[in-house]
Amino acid sequence: MIATKTIKNKTSTFICYAGIAAASIAGLSGCSNTDEPKRSPVDYVNPYMGNISHLLVPTYPTIHLPNSFLRVYPERIDFTGDRLRGLPLVVTSHRGSSAFNLSPFQRDVAELRPVMSYSYDQEEIKPYSYSVYLDEEQIEVAFAPSHQSALYQLDFEQDKPAFIMVNSGNGSLKWDGKALSGHQSIGNHTNVYLYLEPELAPTGTSILAKGQLVIGTAAEGRNACVVLQYPAETKQLRLKYGISFIDAEQAKKNLQREIADYDLASLKEAGKKKWNEALGKIEVSGATANDAAVFYTSLYRTFERPVSISEDGRYFSAFDGTVHDDNGIPFYTDDWVWDSYRAHHPLNVLIDTQKEEHILHSFVTMASQMEHFWLPTFPEINGDSRRMNSNHGVATLLDAHVKGLKGFDLEKAYEAAKLAITEKTLAPWSGAPAGELDRFYKEHGYIPALKDGEQENIPEVNGFERRQPVAVTLGTSYDTWCLAQLAKALGKDDEYEFFLKQSVNYRNLFHPETHFFHPKDAEGAFIEPFDYVFSGGQGARGYYGENNAWVYRWDVQHNIPDLIQLMGGKEAFVKNLDDMFNQPLGKSKSEFYAQLPDHTGNVGQFSMANEPSLHIPYLYNYAGQPWKTQKRIRILLKQWFRNDLMGVPGDEDGGGMSSFVVFSKLGFYPVTPGSPIYSIGSPVFKHARINLPNGKVFEVIAPDASEINKYIQGAKLNGKVLDTPWFSHDDLTNGGTLEFEMGDKPNRSWGIAGTN
Repeated sequence: MIATKTIKNKTSTFICYAGIAAASIAGLSGCSNTDEPKRSPVDYVNPYMGNISHLLVPTYPTIHLPNSFLRVYPERIDFTGDRLRGLPLVVTSHRGSSAFNLSPFQRDVAELRPVMSYSYDQEEIKPYSYSVYLDEEQIEVAFAPSHQSALYQLDFEQDKPAFIMVNSGNGSLKWDGKALSGHQSIGNHTNVYLYLEPELAPTGTSILAKGQLVIGTAAEGRNACVVLQYPAETKQLRLKYGISFIDAEQAKKNLQREIADYDLASLKEAGKKKWNEALGKIEVSGATANDAAVFYTSLYRTFERPVSISEDGRYFSAFDGTVHDDNGIPFYTDDWVWDSYRAHHPLNVLIDTQKEEHILHSFVTMASQMEHFWLPTFPEINGDSRRMNSNHGVATLLDAHVKGLKGFDLEKAYEAAKLAITEKTLAPWSGAPAGELDRFYKEHGYIPALKDGEQENIPEVNGFERRQPVAVTLGTSYDTWCLAQLAKALGKDDEYEFFLKQSVNYRNLFHPETHFFHPKDAEGAFIEPFDYVFSGGQGARGYYGENNAWVYRWDVQHNIPDLIQLMGGKEAFVKNLDDMFNQPLGKSKSEFYAQLPDHTGNVGQFSMANEPSLHIPYLYNYAGQPWKTQKRIRILLKQWFRNDLMGVPGDEDGGGMSSFVVFSKLGFYPVTPGSPIYSIGSPVFKHARINLPNGKVFEVIAPDASEINKYIQGAKLNGKVLDTPWFSHDDLTNGGTLEFEMGDKPNRSWGIAGTN
């Protein structure tokens, strides 16, 4: 639901829509003349938003249907590259490269390469379609996906023979007279399979071997290439294809089930409908054009991962290398939990309850399929890569449970999480069993740090990684708090007490004089000398992880009142928050980011570009100064999330950070996954409507909200005065209305109830 506002001037009348088209890299005007039709939610999505940033890879302009495993995006040398690397057929993982490439050409065959490089123009990307003009080739390209299949249409302008080359980077391809089928290996005994049918039969087939065309119908190995040949009078070719992780026959079935003909327009329309159904779960109105664009683009990003890989009730699991029946429950993977547990999973709980149940059921199923019954930490298409630190999958289980989700086995989920934390090593980036570091942690309640120059000698620590002792200690404290709550829910009182005691282990590294979490050596002494900005080497990983001590200072999201007390009370807590936003980089940008490339999107030492920072702006709410949360959230949204090519500050991770934007623009955020409470920020839209899975509706109404009117003057929940800066999940899912009175100056007395 997008509101319109009429604006009159001396010569004409315009309508301003709270949204924009998604056809341009640059931000477009939110105003249009009166003949422009009202747009649907997907029309506001700009897939180019955030494709480049300071240093890291923030987003890709991905074409796919919600949570489908067929995903593509244009492959370029870099993010604004002037050449396309063929045409993609399927990207098998978030931020991966295409498993198969399609290369049309009408040149001298001597110029053939396994994947052709194209100059291009007139590119248009929508979530459900892609088009581009290959200007040197004079070929128009159009594309639309379904869930496990897609269709390309190629229009040739030259009167020359046409060739279609299909490449598998590491696999095989074979033409059988009607279709091209094959596979590509993507690691860990996992293959992606292709079945491709051209509408017109080729007049000949050949293979590209050592740069030469050779008559043949099959190719195998690195850059296996089959070439389909067409006569000069060919002006249009349409090719439809299916993909599978099971086998080529299943890829054929997927294609036949989803795409019956070669009607590109109908396929695009079906895709657009799917996206409007997904994005329409939340309707917003009453803000600027760019606010709506950023909101719906962020919401679109949250549907990129994880992906359902069930195919006709079966799926291939890389976790045990076997094809399984899904028993009516879609199997999901490709979920980087360290990034997604904070806001992405809570957003699923809110607007996609059944999908979240299926995802968590998949987590437990993965654990049962692997060598050890350990909850996954980074489940990908080809297995669990065990990246990053801690085991935050347990937080997704607890968050779902306390918010009433039932569609997974809680007892098994708890057991898998418990074993992942107690039997697997706590060492980051490692799937090894517990060892010396873990024994030390159980005895002393913290991970010991190495001094400068001291060499790593613990075998379970990954060879290219460091032990990240502060990050692991803090993360495990939170994970064991989650375990404690699950144990209590299951009536395991002894385990509840055991893990609850461990959940305050963060205290063991708190420095009472500096109020930072400070690494200790094995003897219990704080590492000295120490720099809270730069100590820890590359990515601060010697002590923290991707972010420095200023960010990890706040990594106690499960026990904020205790953190306030450790820092000496609310006044000191707020001062420390303020200091973080005011503290300079300490070196030139080039030096700072050379060491801390993930710690971008800076406001002082705060990093908007990395997930451990997402909850920090909301912490003022817990110390009796919610007006500072309101101010800071609005500033951060305006500074770092914009409708342009550099509109995402850092490593977005397929929905991990975008979910923060969705929540924050609505006006609230789940600071502590595992607690059914939302912390209030500052609503951006005058009206937001959340269409809940249970059929009820929750509305956020702020009639005077604007860029200037960012401060809450008063609030009502279902007509009753709300004077706390938070509300419950039940308040939301029972349906109702949250109303805000907004103003341009802080009301320092609002929202302090319950914080004294």
